[in-house]
Order: sequence, then structure tokens, then C-alpha cells
Amino acid sequence: MPVPSLLFDLDGTLVDSVYQHVLAWREALEAAGLELSVWRIHRRIGMSGGLFLDALLRETGRRLSAEEVTRVQRTHAAAFARQVAQIRPLPGARDLLAYLTKARVPWAIATSGRRESAQPMLHMLGVGSDVPVVTRDQVEHAKPDPDLFLAAAERLHVAIDTSIVVGDSVWDLLAARRARALGVGLLSGGYGQDELEGAGAYRVYQDPADLLGHLDEVGVRVPP
Repeated sequence: MPVPSLLFDLDGTLVDSVYQHVLAWREALEAAGLELSVWRIHRRIGMSGGLFLDALLRETGRRLSAEEVTRVQRTHAAAFARQVAQIRPLPGARDLLAYLTKARVPWAIATSGRRESAQPMLHMLGVGSDVPVVTRDQVEHAKPDPDLFLAAAERLHVAIDTSIVVGDSVWDLLAARRARALGVGLLSGGYGQDELEGAGAYRVYQDPADLLGHLDEVGVRVPP
């Protein structure tokens, strides 16, 4: 049997950045005259920025022009950049990636963020230039569409149906199902176990450290 490849989401899966994104989005939305509770914003984190705004605007009944949408996205990017220094890798993230590399298990990162915002977090994880990283600006559609994970599997030269998508949101797992990959959920992004399982997670773990201790459950054989 081939060794499964692992396709990782980034925010909330490998780095503890979900709540920085939530607060950055709140700042950007309030600058546009949209006041939303942070829990409503959190429920949409993991979607592409365009779909994210569409969903929140639908809830408020507001409409924004294309120019206003661009301004909101730029304000979010600037607000998030100011908070990057507060972000840390999630427990076990660096160890997990190092182990997979040492064990020659193929892995890649697929994120709904753009390369500019993702780069500081890739650096703190120690992700080298040899690791495939697919960002929002490299695909036509982001999560919950499967494009990011399909592109990541293609960059690894592996079959998507033998790959495992690891994510922290229901949007990651929906995209995994649409890509025909096995989905594994992590609780480190704030979604509950029932929600992740309902979205298609085969297994749910607390964080990367917990996944590292249970790799055999997802078909990655750990040497004795």
C-alpha cells in the first residue's frame, strides 16, 4: 500500500492564528460600517475571503461595491499583519512536520490565505522552499471548493484519493470530501468534535501534537 500524503491547512491547524484573523476581520468590517459579533465571524474563518464576505453580508442584508470589498480585504490584511508577532505554532506542529519529513511521508500546505499573509507563519514553522505550498492566489476557488487540496496533491505528484486532508474547520473537511480525500479534523481552530465529524472527519484530534501521537490511526506507520 502507498504511504498516504498529508495536505495541511495552515491557520488553526499548524499555527494558532484563528483569533487574530477574527479580530482583524472585525476591524476591517467595522471600518466599512458593519458591526458583527466575533462568534459570527469565527464561524466563517477558513472560507476564501470573497465567500467569507458574501456569507456575512447575507446575514446583515448589506451590500458592498467591488471597491468596498477590496478595501475591506486590504484592511483585514493590514490588521492581521500587525498581529503576526502574537502568533505561535500550535503544540507539536514543528515536530509533526519534521517527523513526516524524516519518515519520507509526502506533505504539503494548502491555505485560503494569500502568500503574503501566509509567509511569516511558514517561516515560524520552518517550512523550506522544497515544500509545496498552495495559497489562495494560486487557484481559481478556495475552500469549501476543493481546488487548493487538488493543487497541493498535484504539486506532490500524488493521487488525491490516497491523500489525507488535515484541517480545523468544517470548510476544510467539506473541501476534502469534494476532493475525494480522507479528512482529519483538529480541535485547535475552535470547532467542536461533533461539527468536524458531521462535516466528514474520519478522526478528530486536539492539535498537531495529538495527531503526531496517533499517526498509525491514519495509516502512517510509526517505527518502533
